[in-house]
Amino acid sequence: MVRIDHRMLSAWSIIMSLALTGCGSTRFAALRSEAEALAKQERQIIQASLSTPIIVHETPRTEPGHPIATLSVDGLVAEVLAKNPSLSQMVAAWQAASARYPQVRALDDPSVGAMFAPASFGSNTVDSGYRIEVSQKLPIPGKLRLRGQGALAEAAAARNDVDDMRVQLVESTKLAYYEYFLVDRAIAVNDEALKLLGEFKQNAEARSKTGLAPPQDILQADVEIGRQRERAVTLERMRKIAIARINTLRSSPPEAALARPPQELKAAPQLTSVANLRDLALANRPDLKAIQERIAVDEAALKLSLREYLPDVELTAAYDTIMGNGPMRDLASQVGIRMNLPIRFARRSGAVAEAHAKIAQRHAEYTARVNQIQFQVQEAFEQLAESERILALYEKTILPAARENVKAAQAAYVTGKTPFLSLIEAQRSLVNLRDRNYEAMADYFRRHANLERAIGGPIEAGSSDRASPKK
Repeated sequence: MVRIDHRMLSAWSIIMSLALTGCGSTRFAALRSEAEALAKQERQIIQASLSTPIIVHETPRTEPGHPIATLSVDGLVAEVLAKNPSLSQMVAAWQAASARYPQVRALDDPSVGAMFAPASFGSNTVDSGYRIEVSQKLPIPGKLRLRGQGALAEAAAARNDVDDMRVQLVESTKLAYYEYFLVDRAIAVNDEALKLLGEFKQNAEARSKTGLAPPQDILQADVEIGRQRERAVTLERMRKIAIARINTLRSSPPEAALARPPQELKAAPQLTSVANLRDLALANRPDLKAIQERIAVDEAALKLSLREYLPDVELTAAYDTIMGNGPMRDLASQVGIRMNLPIRFARRSGAVAEAHAKIAQRHAEYTARVNQIQFQVQEAFEQLAESERILALYEKTILPAARENVKAAQAAYVTGKTPFLSLIEAQRSLVNLRDRNYEAMADYFRRHANLERAIGGPIEAGSSDRASPKK
């Protein structure tokens, strides 16, 4: 029969102490808390976006037959952030990276082994012989900590990737929204031009009946009306594509109904200096922060590769009645240690060189990204300033003069002082200028969205708002 005395129990107590010391239960509890905090933060972000509904303002519209609801850019952005699968994809990648932290900090599982001497069982001369062993591998101090630092930095980089995807989605949504606004305004301008051409045609018919104008004026009016109707067909196609683009961002069917954009947009506050915007971009850009975190990952990998020159150990505790066979079994309880011999210097020096090269690569990538960001901010700032000046020209000079030109040409045609072609040219010029005005307005807001993307978030300004140009 196998006998287990108090010395065997002592050996088992040594084994359990080694296992518990190696596992570091308190340390793992702290690691789990940090991972749970990351997951909780991610859930809060998603719940915050889901709790923000799409905003619709109930305001009367001037065009009959259209719905009253007005699509809000802020509400649309909130809906896209809540529903777009690209953001969910990046959040899942962040969760996966966060889950690596407790894995890399954990020790290897302890090993258990047993050996028996079959000939000793039932022998009259010796006691039963057996050996029970438990071992635990322990890396050199600092390895687990460095692995944890690398995993945390990688998780932080993945979190910044989520923020970068959010910024990109906001930009894409705003660009699609302002394209939708531009098409809607172009349709309104085209409808008003058709109405005005109808009035011109009535004037031409009245003058033709009295012999004051040739019938060619009526034909010229019909030609212009046909051109505007052709343009209406093109604009309707553009409207459907703009709706499909927005619905794709919303993760909705392309043909899903969508509220109309507002008739006018309120211009953003005046900007601060471009130097302040550059500083803000360098402090806020999530992609730049992600590179910084990945530099930390590579630096931890370098330190870890240097630790590979030191040996790891394996602690062993055993109870061996074969070696300690005898009446008292004084030698049965045993403890031991094993370690690897880190003599493969070529492999270790290669790992160190690789880590140095990766760090140099990351630093070069960081410098290149800084230069790119500074250029993007400067470019977006100058483009936005250009749009602001162009809008002011249309609002204060170009459009008022074009409207007065049409009124003067119409009055002159009615009194027979100018040919019908001059009236058509004046009206055509007004339509083109109004289209260009709305295009400049859309460009202004699209460039504002580009600047927000360049600095990594909303633009804060302290100046008063400027009213948007009127149609």
